[in-house]
Amino acid sequence: MERLVPLPLLSNPRPSKLRCLLQTLCEWRRNSRTRKQLAALDCRQLADIGLSPSDRLHEISKPFWR
Repeated sequence: MERLVPLPLLSNPRPSKLRCLLQTLCEWRRNSRTRKQLAALDCRQLADIGLSPSDRLHEISKPFWR
């Protein structure tokens, strides 16, 4: 499950450098986590979500910052 950022942190119209950094780190963590989950899927599960094994390989070979 993904943790949500509390609303008061998102209400500021001009994000600070620290907030931008935290959002970037959260995005990188999410990328890493979802790619690990994708790597664990078998061919049947991939077909259920409309991906081929080559699609999976392409996605999981990306670095976490992309």
